[in-house]
Amino acid sequence: MATAAKLTQTRALLDRLAQARVTTDALFQVVHPDALYDRPIAERHRIIFYTGHLEAFDWNLFRGARSQLKSFDSIRDRLFAFGIDPVDGKLPSDQPTDWPSIAEVHRYNQRVRAELDNFLDSAPLDEPPEAGVIPLSLLLHTAIEHRLMHAETLAYMFHRLPFSSKIPQRQTELPANEFSPEKLDIPAGVATLGLQRSAEQPFGWDNEFEAHPVDVSSFRIDKFMVTNGEYLQFVLDGGYRRPDLWAKLDWDWIQEERIEQPAFWSREGNHWHYRGMFAAFALPLDWPVYVSHAEASAFARWAGKLLPTEAQWHRAAYGGPDRREREYPWGESKDSSGKGNFDFVRWDAAPVTSESNNVSSFGVVGMLGNGWEWTSSEFAPFPGFQPFSFYPSYSENFFDGKHFVMKGGSSRTSSLLLRRSFRNWFQSHYQFVYAGIRCVAIRD
Repeated sequence: MATAAKLTQTRALLDRLAQARVTTDALFQVVHPDALYDRPIAERHRIIFYTGHLEAFDWNLFRGARSQLKSFDSIRDRLFAFGIDPVDGKLPSDQPTDWPSIAEVHRYNQRVRAELDNFLDSAPLDEPPEAGVIPLSLLLHTAIEHRLMHAETLAYMFHRLPFSSKIPQRQTELPANEFSPEKLDIPAGVATLGLQRSAEQPFGWDNEFEAHPVDVSSFRIDKFMVTNGEYLQFVLDGGYRRPDLWAKLDWDWIQEERIEQPAFWSREGNHWHYRGMFAAFALPLDWPVYVSHAEASAFARWAGKLLPTEAQWHRAAYGGPDRREREYPWGESKDSSGKGNFDFVRWDAAPVTSESNNVSSFGVVGMLGNGWEWTSSEFAPFPGFQPFSFYPSYSENFFDGKHFVMKGGSSRTSSLLLRRSFRNWFQSHYQFVYAGIRCVAIRD
């Protein structure tokens, strides 16, 4: 029975990998072919890199763990191997002519998929554990989630392309909603961060281990994420012109870059507009604002509040008056359909009040989806951290004090990444991620 169950689980992973490929293939179809050599975000590779990266990552991952897989194009294996995350101010300087043609990349991708699928079709799916051998299931989970994470980070990139460089996709128009910001009391309690290595959870990234409890004092938290309308008051009050609201490095950054508003906003006279994925329109005041960690921190100071710690965020999302912790804010069910704006439901955000089925035990609304939420916690290892032997750079390279933890998810986050222990992170000055603000304050 155990072997049959393992076979079923592994076949389900193969199906999941196939579906993840469908998701990313469809995403690249949004971009006009003549824009594939563009670099919409200065700190990132040109789009052409990512067309080859997803397949090269899978190929290098499995090839590194299984000696029967042999390289057929070592140059492109290396060319498409690694992304970039510059923290020293140095930007890439390559030119479009430095990259192979899209036809060459497609041929490489097709060969990779054919070689890899042939291997997976003939591999012993119920292989027994063996010392020093990375389980096939672990490699499959890694490939699937890596691809789905890129389905979101690529959306950030494509968001910055001119509208004329994209093929518009439909999404439902949502009515505006009026609401009053509220604060909710969260009593003192324990937040359990991370995963247990012996848990039934089939996969977690290295930075998710080890599970450990954190005592959390009582605090107050915003019921909803901070909206564009609330953030507009910060802007109109001179928030970008007040050095007292910014850490020194953050103030130097907005001065040097002449930043006066969120990257998703534009202004024409007294009229504010929002840059959606496929069109610009009047600023939706009831959508969550998307900003960098530096901007989120400055807003919190202006409001006389704080960004939550990772443990506070967990306590508000998963804790409850009965001292038990839920697997999801809405309860124990993994069925997330209709629960919120995630899993590629929309290309843009939605009103913060639209998450009526996405409410924590304490009444906090929309903690999964509709925008990642910045925390004040630096991205750092949990006690007992061990880097993946087959992917040691995934987390460890970013334990540098310059990256901050985000929790929750956005409209472009796969439901597979909604597990309680999942951690996302970005640099403080990166403005283009779908990430916003939910403030906390110490209870009176």
